[in-house]
Amino acid sequence: MPTFYPVFLNLTERRCVIIGGGQIAEGKISKLLDSGAKIIVISPDATQGIRGFAERGQIELDLRKYQEGDLQGAFLAIAATNDRVVNQEIFEEAEKQGILLNAVDDMPRCSFIAPSIVERGPVTVAISTGGASPALARKLREKMEVSSALDWADATSVLSKARQIIKDKQIAVDPQRWQCCMTDELLTMIQAGHENEALDLLMDLLLGKDSNGKCSNVAECVDGGCQIRNTQTVNVELNLNGNQDRMAQTTGD
Repeated sequence: MPTFYPVFLNLTERRCVIIGGGQIAEGKISKLLDSGAKIIVISPDATQGIRGFAERGQIELDLRKYQEGDLQGAFLAIAATNDRVVNQEIFEEAEKQGILLNAVDDMPRCSFIAPSIVERGPVTVAISTGGASPALARKLREKMEVSSALDWADATSVLSKARQIIKDKQIAVDPQRWQCCMTDELLTMIQAGHENEALDLLMDLLLGKDSNGKCSNVAECVDGGCQIRNTQTVNVELNLNGNQDRMAQTTGD
């Protein structure tokens, strides 16, 4: 089994060809439209949903079988045919033309695979098992969807503004310092709607006006960690030990 490289693609105005007109093909269209792709669906038949996309002018629909040359000019292609012979023909054309191909449920003929996705606001988390178990990828997605870790997506705007200010000032800030400054207090302030105050607080934390146990040098964290990092590490270790204790209690005899 190959090892895949995780990546997000810019598909704006790029030609994307879907071979197949069933429910799986229909499910691929919305995400591609959200990405700004120009979508062409080729299939002798198509679901009502796919026909609806075509009637609204959102995609181009050719009601016919695949034939060699259909991938001409495509950046990306999806084979959703449920026919391994046709998939092989599509795969050979894609390889010949250097086109990215996802053959649904046909790993040997994939040059890329589609991850399971969790979205909250502008944040997208992609989960993949490298094709080993789509069921596991779905389980992880469902767990992640209700995880409090995604609450930090609410801070995206403030963090983005702070990053731009730092870049404009041409100041180097150690990546770990960002983590130390992303406090529960900051997130609570943002979720309460006080974004301007949160931005001011974050900038003070980042640039050292409120050191509060953090490294004095904003550009480089000290070896061994500052007071903030050491406290976080202890908390993580305590949580891990607590989990181990609970595991020991639940395994029983």
